[in-house]
Amino acid sequence: MTQLPHHARSQSLGDLPRRTARRVPRKTAIIDGDASLTFAELDDLVDRAAGAIAAAGLSKGERLALLSHNCWQFAVLDFAAARAGVVLVPINFQLGAEEIAFILEHSGATAFVVEDALVPVASAAVEQAEGSVPVRAVIRLAGGEVPEGWVDLQTWFEHEGPAPDVVVEDDDPVRMMFTSGTESRPKGALLSSRSLLWQYVSCAIDGRMTADDVELHTLPMYHCAQLDCFLGVDVYLGATSVILPGPDPAAVLAAIEQHRITKYFAPPTVWIGLLRSPQFESADLSSLRTGYYGASPMPVEVLKEMQQRLPDVDLYNFYGQTEMAPLATILGPHEQLTHAGSAGRAALNVETRIVDDQDAEVTAGTVGEIVHRSPHATLGYYRDEAKTAEAYRGGWFHSGDLGYVDDDGYLYVVDRKKDMIKTGGENVASREVEEALYELPGVAEVAVFGVDHPRWVEAVAAVVVPKEGVEVTSEQVMAHAREVLAGYKRPKYVVVAQALPKNPSGKILKRQLRDEHAGLAAGEA
Repeated sequence: MTQLPHHARSQSLGDLPRRTARRVPRKTAIIDGDASLTFAELDDLVDRAAGAIAAAGLSKGERLALLSHNCWQFAVLDFAAARAGVVLVPINFQLGAEEIAFILEHSGATAFVVEDALVPVASAAVEQAEGSVPVRAVIRLAGGEVPEGWVDLQTWFEHEGPAPDVVVEDDDPVRMMFTSGTESRPKGALLSSRSLLWQYVSCAIDGRMTADDVELHTLPMYHCAQLDCFLGVDVYLGATSVILPGPDPAAVLAAIEQHRITKYFAPPTVWIGLLRSPQFESADLSSLRTGYYGASPMPVEVLKEMQQRLPDVDLYNFYGQTEMAPLATILGPHEQLTHAGSAGRAALNVETRIVDDQDAEVTAGTVGEIVHRSPHATLGYYRDEAKTAEAYRGGWFHSGDLGYVDDDGYLYVVDRKKDMIKTGGENVASREVEEALYELPGVAEVAVFGVDHPRWVEAVAAVVVPKEGVEVTSEQVMAHAREVLAGYKRPKYVVVAQALPKNPSGKILKRQLRDEHAGLAAGEA
């Protein structure tokens, strides 16, 4: 008898489309170009795909890797894998064959679904990976031929037969999200239905999300910010999702106007791109009522400009990381300027504090490492007990971010531990320098990082991107820095560039910048 109520009380990621379809079967769930799915149609496709996954021989706990740009098929597979009890492994579509091969090997994936345009790099990765990937399917977005050894994913959506009756426990892994790997080999963070669904609740309540939302999704769905702060929550609530393959500013502005989008998430780099777009002033953005940003801090000067040019849009800062599924803290609309630069306070189902190197909690205003306790948190890193133990030492998840809380409990993220610049015995937070340089008129984007220096050990360096049509020189930047920053915080080297390297999530790749500009101090003593 004990198993009967246990099964009836279950709530897993794979259940969400069915439960929403029973509430609002005819409501539009997903729009992707010419494709439009109601919630009833979405649930049917999830059921068919789950049945096909099981029929292909994948059982509970096995891994299915997914390499694709944004599309409705991606959304269906996210829920179908979970319904079949299979762990989905989304892969960054900008990775090379060697990097993809590492993920296939490390995850132990036995199935691989790939967008047709990415089949060449995927095939090369399969050849390099140790171990076979016997089940391979192609998403025919470009309509090309199905390569030998692969099957057309459309056959999964036409599968006849029942979906597998799999009991997915709260803490069974349903997702393996690989960290961005901007600094080292990525780690596979395991997320369970418990992690994701509690996170959905935090997003919905603290982010004021409702079933009436019409949301635009343009950031990569392989990243849990887009997939789980927004798309998953929309399916959970019964909101409508409009999917674009990427965040091209002109396409984003046109989609907001065409579909009467009510909410949109993007990292600061994409919001900056929208503000600078020639189409921004002419686009009808009157339907937009909520904007979210995250993935990296929003420069205060850009935040002020957003509030001036989008006065009717409520802004939220979502701060977190992959291992938190990913939400940790939120800064709400009424706090944007009164606590400018803050990551806000802990989300509904999160407890956050700041600790020193001995993991003791520090007082307000003292910089330390940001740690969390929450059901959002990862189950751990797949096949890496040492890193899991290190991340969870003391019973808290250690974020690797440095920050402090003010007297009102608002969190301020100072820097990543690895991005703190140690120059001449002093610690310099790259974000503080970036904020100062953003105050210089004509600056569109800034990245600050440390480079090796024979005297100072590390020297502060900055790469600056001017606004379109504006000339900014390194001398102007240095002169501004002399006015607003202490001597040891001022960039010793300033490079003016046309763009900053970013990953598809909008994060600036400081490792690449450090590599490209490693020789700035060459020849100095």
